[in-house]
Amino acid sequence: MNPPEAAIVLCVDEKTQVQALDRTQPIRPMVPGVPLRQTTEYKRNGISNLYAALNVASGKVITKMTVAHRAIEFIEFLEIIDKNVPKELGVHVVLDNYAAHKTESVRMWLLAHPRFQFHFTPTYSSWMNQVERWFSALTTKYLQRSVHHSVTELNEGITEWAEAWNKNPKPFIWTKSADEIFASMQKYLGPSVSEQTSD
Repeated sequence: MNPPEAAIVLCVDEKTQVQALDRTQPIRPMVPGVPLRQTTEYKRNGISNLYAALNVASGKVITKMTVAHRAIEFIEFLEIIDKNVPKELGVHVVLDNYAAHKTESVRMWLLAHPRFQFHFTPTYSSWMNQVERWFSALTTKYLQRSVHHSVTELNEGITEWAEAWNKNPKPFIWTKSADEIFASMQKYLGPSVSEQTSD
């Protein structure tokens, strides 16, 4: 929320096992007075994995589609980020505690790229990572309304959607301060939350 000067903040995560789905009946488009209609039955045509890095300040995203989501694919995505961010900027990465983000090979990569700093979100706090909000937009505005006959078609569709997003990106703005969020959580979780966050 308050990055240092000459630095960029990227929220990074994977959307795993995105399915290429083909409906068994054609989707019926919206007409006046009638919502879009689609059958609940579908055919699976394979899966893909999406890596995304959301620039908190601009709302732009960097994406990569992969066949797996291991440390090796994560490092490949970090390399893409490294090439896309100007060399004079520090890179602060907000990400979750997934095991592939903490392997020895990832640690070695970070040592070789000292401008990168990782900031891990607490366990069960995916809502703190703003790229999750972008994944939600992708799902509701594209994936739920689309048909893909192959993984290649799925990958191309997601890539095109991300490119269209980047032509008119919109950053997600927190509407409450961290103190307000923790105060709200305290109502449900008890005094232990404020004690933990004061450390």
